[in-house]
Amino acid sequence: MRKMFVIAATCTAILAGTAGANAQERTFTGAAIGAGTGAVIAGPPGAVVGGVVGAVVGGPRISHPRRYKSCWRDDRGYRHCRWR
Repeated sequence: MRKMFVIAATCTAILAGTAGANAQERTFTGAAIGAGTGAVIAGPPGAVVGGVVGAVVGGPRISHPRRYKSCWRDDRGYRHCRWR
């Protein structure tokens, strides 16, 4: 019975991870984080519920960190910006 819940959580995470092309990684990481948290808190049923909730809510962006713009003024007063 326990293996069935683990397999269901894994399948849910994989299927939810392929739901959207743009949000694929966020959905997959959300499902993985949710399943892990649910398993720790409530065992196998919590893993299934946590995986589904994590897939719906989404997870953190890991591969593409948010870029920010760094600007400064040179000796002549011109503004220069660089994306980092």
